[in-house]
Amino acid sequence: MQPIQQLERWLITSQATPSGRLYSAKAFRPLFPQLSRGAYRALLHRAEKRGLLERVCHGVYQFPGDPDKTGLILFHAAALLRASHFNYISLETALSDAGLISQVPISWITLVSTGRSAEVNCGRFGTIEFVHTERSIGEIASDLAYDPDRYLFRASPRLALSDMKRFNRSTIDLVQGFDDDFV
Repeated sequence: MQPIQQLERWLITSQATPSGRLYSAKAFRPLFPQLSRGAYRALLHRAEKRGLLERVCHGVYQFPGDPDKTGLILFHAAALLRASHFNYISLETALSDAGLISQVPISWITLVSTGRSAEVNCGRFGTIEFVHTERSIGEIASDLAYDPDRYLFRASPRLALSDMKRFNRSTIDLVQGFDDDFV
């Protein structure tokens, strides 16, 4: 069986989920140990051209036959992209979710990460912004809660506001309902 057919069969027979399936570029590698690095990259490219895989962002794909239906694809992609770093939802995204800031860009999420700062363009899905921190997890653990729907930790409003000040975010003036004594 040709590798492209093998990949298609595997994608079709994997179980469907409400959140769809996101895959890193490395996820299919164990299925094709015999392929060289170049041949494997060509396989992913062919799969994308044929519509077997849809590129969400650099190194992250979804199967169009089981797409994300939750609207949380950026969060899921962020968790996959930076799986080896500690990341949490904060800044404008956390404050918007808490109802404390109303003017945030559509299809843009902000996370604080122990990895490097970056903006990741996810095409039609939006943008993921990672803001680097050197703060230890122990310092902020009491202000974090795990969000199982997004596969990420989430900052409390107090931590998100503290992060806004710490990172000198220009949107801090849009925060409603908190005074300087809160942080």
